Amino acid sequence: MNFAMTAVVLAVIWAAITGNFAALNLALGALIGVVALWIVRERTARPKHLIRARRIISLTFLFFYELALSAVRVAWLVVQPNIKSKLRPGIIAYPLTAKSDPEITLLANLITLTPGTLSVDVSEDRKFIFVHALSVPDKKELIESIATGFEAKIIEVFE
Repeated sequence: MNFAMTAVVLAVIWAAITGNFAALNLALGALIGVVALWIVRERTARPKHLIRARRIISLTFLFFYELALSAVRVAWLVVQPNIKSKLRPGIIAYPLTAKSDPEITLLANLITLTPGTLSVDVSEDRKFIFVHALSVPDKKELIESIATGFEAKIIEVFE
């Protein structure tokens, strides 16, 4: 529940306790509720499981969006009459921001599950993941899309 909704609930509880639902009494209850919430604001926190659930759902939606987008790109690439001129396969060394094994594993799996890309290996020092792509016209653009997409969302989930 957000701050304003909590203040409204406290105002209604105040009115119920006093037995007076007049506008002035509700306003007084809201004022008392706001002051009380302000006093305890540092002691109240949002439930972490709800925040994490929202981040997991966000990552899931991003994955399905990237899955659909990549599937269309690969399908379009395959139906081109001169496919050899369109293919620009390559392997890039993607610099990892993620540090833990679960983060790196999830990133590698999401890259592999996306059509047109494949995570090949992780460096021994766990600073790079090697990614093969069917078409790499711009390596920096591919690195940036992974960094701002999958990796950023994965790091949020594991915070």
